[in-house]
Amino acid sequence: MKNISKILLGICCSASLALGSCIDETMPTNVATTDQLGSSAKATEALLWAMPAFANEVENVVGNDWEWGYGSLIHIRDVMTGDLAINASAYQIWYQFWFTNTGIGPNSSASQFIWNYFWQFVQPANNMIGAVKPESASEVQLGYLGAGYAFRAMLYLDMAQSFEFLENDKTSATNKSGNNVLNLTVPIVTEATTEEEARNNPRVTREEMAEFILSDLNKAEEYIPNLNIATKTLPHLDVVYGLKARYYMWLGEYANAKTYARKAIEATATSPMTEEQWLSTTSGFNDISCWMWGSQMQAEDAAVQTGILNWASFMSPEALYGYAWANGGGIMSKIDASLYAKIKDTDFRKKVWKAPKGSALVGQTPYIDPTIDNYLPEYTGVKFRPGSGNMSDYTVGSASAYPLMRVEEMYFIEAEAAAHDNAAEGKALLETFMKNYRDPSYVCENTDVIDEIVLQKRIELWGEGTTFFDIKRLDMSVTRGYTGTNWSDAARLNTDGRPAWMNFCIVITEENNNEALRGYENPDPSGLYQTWLGE
Repeated sequence: MKNISKILLGICCSASLALGSCIDETMPTNVATTDQLGSSAKATEALLWAMPAFANEVENVVGNDWEWGYGSLIHIRDVMTGDLAINASAYQIWYQFWFTNTGIGPNSSASQFIWNYFWQFVQPANNMIGAVKPESASEVQLGYLGAGYAFRAMLYLDMAQSFEFLENDKTSATNKSGNNVLNLTVPIVTEATTEEEARNNPRVTREEMAEFILSDLNKAEEYIPNLNIATKTLPHLDVVYGLKARYYMWLGEYANAKTYARKAIEATATSPMTEEQWLSTTSGFNDISCWMWGSQMQAEDAAVQTGILNWASFMSPEALYGYAWANGGGIMSKIDASLYAKIKDTDFRKKVWKAPKGSALVGQTPYIDPTIDNYLPEYTGVKFRPGSGNMSDYTVGSASAYPLMRVEEMYFIEAEAAAHDNAAEGKALLETFMKNYRDPSYVCENTDVIDEIVLQKRIELWGEGTTFFDIKRLDMSVTRGYTGTNWSDAARLNTDGRPAWMNFCIVITEENNNEALRGYENPDPSGLYQTWLGE
């Protein structure tokens, strides 16, 4: 009950998409109940919009410039892989903790942001679930309830995959306290969790977390058909199927993953993006209508008004504002050189990255302003255009969108899931997708079909935060130090299998507040890898 007054204050905010700034910052040990809100249709509608609004909440922890919402979590996951390299810049400080594997232990502000943000995002989902009672709710409210369960399932699935300790090449599952943390995820905090319970709330096993997430997904599937709001900032039935596909991939239940990926494909009204959509200088990867689910910013949002704490600021180097400003010495995102080399020149996707000298694709990347090419390092991505292709007005260009789920991901999940049981079937599904949607001349020549499917998925979803989960799930190596690398010196780290840094650390402040977590922390991976100095 402690935070009810602030939540009610949030209900009075005039613009629904601005509600995120009115949501109280709640930790797992500080949980609000919202029973009395369920009787008010306006109240439950406000709770609904608080969920997508929080995706773009800014400076919600300690005020660092990486605090720009869920998009920042996506970016963090990407720079921890071997696919998205950050150019050397005075501004690389904002993400260097994660791509250099330094200062990401339990005492770091970098880890604090991730932990706090996840739990603050869980709060509006819990508020919705706690407010709507199915036995007395209207059909409209049941739709809202379905969205609440979908958001919560997404967040817990993200947390489970990020914080679950898995074997790796540098740290042991037996931590410094002598406890085995293998397959432990995070505590579960629901709408019914009391503060007393939250203060003695242990990390749950993979099995316990899987049961909890599946329950949420099943309830989302039951209630969300009642959601009759067309916006793609909210999840719908196709998204719930997509979340189930991701869920079953995490568990290695490939038959179910294949089934739900196909259900998502058949349920969605979207199709794989075309070459024209990919390469558009005005609507390239800033148009939410192209995706199953996405986050949309508005000009009046605090994230946009900051000018720098938003998706376009970090991911759109053509914009003449923000941290990625090409001709201002910005922090630009590049595709890994070795990954780029694996893309066939006949694959149109290759044109969203600046081709290196000597490439047949030099000069074929379309820019909003051709002169921008003079300022971009080789391999820089222009996949994500500023809103409406506006380079100069941040209130327009930063009022952009970024994807949370695209139907293309479902095609790759379907293919990989099939390949685990039948390589020929997986290969056929991959070739069909690639020939129909990306490269008519494509032929899968890789004898390791799963590796090839994941490779094409990495190319397709570059910058969208999914590769991290695939690397961790499949025990893949990260290789950034090699002859011809385009990674900055401090980021040239190589692993032998799954990186230790992909087991996120629970912050010390939470251990101090939750006695069940003491002694059950993931080992700190910071500084355990030596940088590659050349052959």
